[in-house]
Amino acid sequence: MISVNNLTKSFAAVTAVNNISFDVQPNEVVGFLGPNGAGKSTTLKILTCYQSATSGSITVDGKDIFKNPGAVKRVIGYLPENVPLYLELRTEEYLRYRAELKRVPRSRRKKAVDNALDRCLLGDVRHRIIGQLSKGFRQRVGLADALVAEPKILILDEPTIGLDPNQIRQIRLLISELGKDHTVILSSHILPEVEAVCSRVFIINKGKIVGQGSPAQLRANLSREGATINLEVLDPRDKAREALQSIDGVHTVEQAERLGDDLVRLTVSANPSMAVKEKIFDVAVDSGFKLLGISTGSVSLEDVFVKITTQEEAPAEPEDASVESETKEETR
Repeated sequence: MISVNNLTKSFAAVTAVNNISFDVQPNEVVGFLGPNGAGKSTTLKILTCYQSATSGSITVDGKDIFKNPGAVKRVIGYLPENVPLYLELRTEEYLRYRAELKRVPRSRRKKAVDNALDRCLLGDVRHRIIGQLSKGFRQRVGLADALVAEPKILILDEPTIGLDPNQIRQIRLLISELGKDHTVILSSHILPEVEAVCSRVFIINKGKIVGQGSPAQLRANLSREGATINLEVLDPRDKAREALQSIDGVHTVEQAERLGDDLVRLTVSANPSMAVKEKIFDVAVDSGFKLLGISTGSVSLEDVFVKITTQEEAPAEPEDASVESETKEETR
């Protein structure tokens, strides 16, 4: 459905997207993760024909996006991070206008608008002026706009930003349902959201894809690199860390939290293939510190994200002022 090959986008001396390649299959829900400025939004803007590329090739539904952008736009529904809306229009009026711009046939237009309103839970505000709606409702209007032409592909940049927990849950369920009939690319900073709805994840850092796979695969890969063991230790002489560090197979011992004057919680990173937990009990007896609790930490997608990306903030993606002004004039 989508094939990206050696895509690069440079702004003067800054390379926002650096020679990335990936494929997305029909009816697949794919997540894009990465720190601020990693290149996620730039990649999505290129996919939706709102920005040009410096080099590389992209085909969407068999069409070259650089040679035939009009045909590509007709099969894509796009929700940008900052949704451009006509605030003076009513919700239903705005969606009728957007459906007409997207060349939805007149005979199907009313049904298309009604379906978009229902799917995005906007029935109660269909006659309200958009400028009077909350940020969460405006976000849902933007999602309805992306859906109104019933596109084959949905590209959603931070779709739940500004929503309350109940609304986030509803949108997650909607995205999961949409994946049955649409190809979906979802960019989000909310890791549980990506883990809940995406069958595959791309992790982008400094313009490059640095990790990819299903959430389960990414967690399993990190688990093979090292196990995390959480300990609660009563250690008045602070000997526990030194003793634990001497165990064969232990990589690091860090104090996660002080629970009292002598009670601390320690995090031990260890080789998963070695029987480290058994050795911890022996060391506790031999060294004289009291081990009050021990548990093995589970690996989350957040752990994978932190491990695979750097903590250093990458430069923010340059803003193209012309893009924002054009989004209201072009058909998403």
